[in-house]
Amino acid sequence: MDLRFGDSKPTDEERAAVDALLGPPESSWEGADRSDADLRWARGGREARERRDLLLPGLHAVNDRIGWISEGALDYLCRRLTVPPAEAYGVATFYAMFSVKPRPATVLHVCTDLACAAAGASELCAGVEARLGLGSGVSVERSPCLGLCERAPAALAIKAGDPVRTAVSAPATVERAVLAASAPDSAPEEPLAALAVPQVGRAGREELVLLSRVGVVDPASLDDYRAHGGYTALRQAFAIGPAGVIREVTDAGLVGRGGAAFPTGRKWQATASQPDHPHYLVCNADESEPGTFKDRVVMEGDPYSLVEAMTIAGYAVGAHKGYLYLRGEYPRALERMEHAIGQARARGLLGEDVLGQGYAFDIEIRRGAGAYICGEETALFNSIEGYRGEPRSKPPFPVEKGLFGKPTAENNVETLVNVLPILTMGSQAYAAIGTGKSTGPKLFCVSGSVDRPGIYELPFGATLGELLDLAGVRKRLRAVLLGGAAGGFVRPDELDIPLTFEGTREAGATLGSGVVLAFDDTVPLPRLLLRIAEFFRDESCGQCVPCRVGTVRQEEALHRIVERTGADAASDIALLREVGRAMKDASICGLGQTAWNAVESAIDRLGAYE
Repeated sequence: MDLRFGDSKPTDEERAAVDALLGPPESSWEGADRSDADLRWARGGREARERRDLLLPGLHAVNDRIGWISEGALDYLCRRLTVPPAEAYGVATFYAMFSVKPRPATVLHVCTDLACAAAGASELCAGVEARLGLGSGVSVERSPCLGLCERAPAALAIKAGDPVRTAVSAPATVERAVLAASAPDSAPEEPLAALAVPQVGRAGREELVLLSRVGVVDPASLDDYRAHGGYTALRQAFAIGPAGVIREVTDAGLVGRGGAAFPTGRKWQATASQPDHPHYLVCNADESEPGTFKDRVVMEGDPYSLVEAMTIAGYAVGAHKGYLYLRGEYPRALERMEHAIGQARARGLLGEDVLGQGYAFDIEIRRGAGAYICGEETALFNSIEGYRGEPRSKPPFPVEKGLFGKPTAENNVETLVNVLPILTMGSQAYAAIGTGKSTGPKLFCVSGSVDRPGIYELPFGATLGELLDLAGVRKRLRAVLLGGAAGGFVRPDELDIPLTFEGTREAGATLGSGVVLAFDDTVPLPRLLLRIAEFFRDESCGQCVPCRVGTVRQEEALHRIVERTGADAASDIALLREVGRAMKDASICGLGQTAWNAVESAIDRLGAYE
């Protein structure tokens, strides 16, 4: 692929897919038939370049319609947006869900990550590949976490066309996965989102705050949502004003639930006080940490709560446009959020005059395409803007120069929906939940060797043992991975760790985004660590040397240990420690800085490889 345009032409279907998104081209400079007028001047250059952020949706449009992105389709999209083909090629090849090589129209993604690996993903993959084989018209791809850990093992079938069709198989068997791939329209419907919340229908349901509506309201009905307290918080926000909202969020002690635990009120205040305009709000719904699926359940079971929460956050920081960056592997969440946003817009809850208060705010959904690194906020901004999802150096921080170089507040789904109870119950009542330093309720994603996997809502301060008692450990517990692949392992005799940010930190662990993966003594720990290393090697964006090289060296050393091909394990463990320190100290973002955490904890706390 070159900076120049090649001779390849798009097919009629590829051209139609791009035109459906961008509209028909106005001149030959954009790919239309040439006229005499086009020979006199170039039109649309700067205007087209300002639409660079439509590159990712354009790639989705072609990939959804055809199943892969040809050189002709990429050239045509580049002409429409005035993007150099080499840059667009770099973007297209950045994402795992896109292909620039011919492949069948149907792709079956089979998850091979931690929860699914423990549930027999390798056997599932082998069985599916044997049943489908070559010439079946289905491409079977081993995939990182699909966010369906409570129903592991999982598979996602995507059949290109107009419209694109998807089918989820979880828990998947060979027969179910093959049916989803061969006939996605005939595959069984996914179970209700409420089934992912074991506390629904059990004692203590009345204590739920964030999940109180999941399984109670019809997720498609705005009227049902409002009948169960919906939009009370937004009305309260308008009553107290933007400064009042920020004050309530600050007094409540709300911190980010994505893992960084940065005070939300301080982030909002810093964004709102910036003189540069416009301001933007970005909701990060690209939860790609293996073992994480809480945001998916909220969006599928209570989508209007996120629409309301984003509107409140936008009002507080002075933003009139919000972007919801949603995982490409979440077809049902996408459908639910598109419907909820459309209904809210039609009923005056989004648009030029929200609730008749003279405040304009709207939400646009941007789909990710399979890149864990895009969970990092600045990589997410680059992805939305139509560039490779590589993290930016900080400072400047997003509150000063974020999306499109403007002040931006970025929060994940769980953080935002916490704003609703803060405004309805008051900051003091909210802060009384949990502990003094970790306030409010917290969502935990429990999966692995437990009887009742799913999302659990507990106040901060509950212990790890109490959470696992609710979930029910199946057999003799071997280890618990706390915080996901970027977290760390704890031993079965450490279950009294309080689930707070400070409690896990004092115990030498991390709460992260709330992942709790339990493994019994039947799970081969060395293979699990190798899978974690493979995950980080695959997901490294390659921008900085410590992460790009370090993740590869980490995987190589673990391969030697597991397969007993090295001189001795001690020298490889010493190498792992050296590489891990370099990644932690010198990587540009959290991916490289945490890629060694789980392996280090397994060696030091569990005695792995002894």
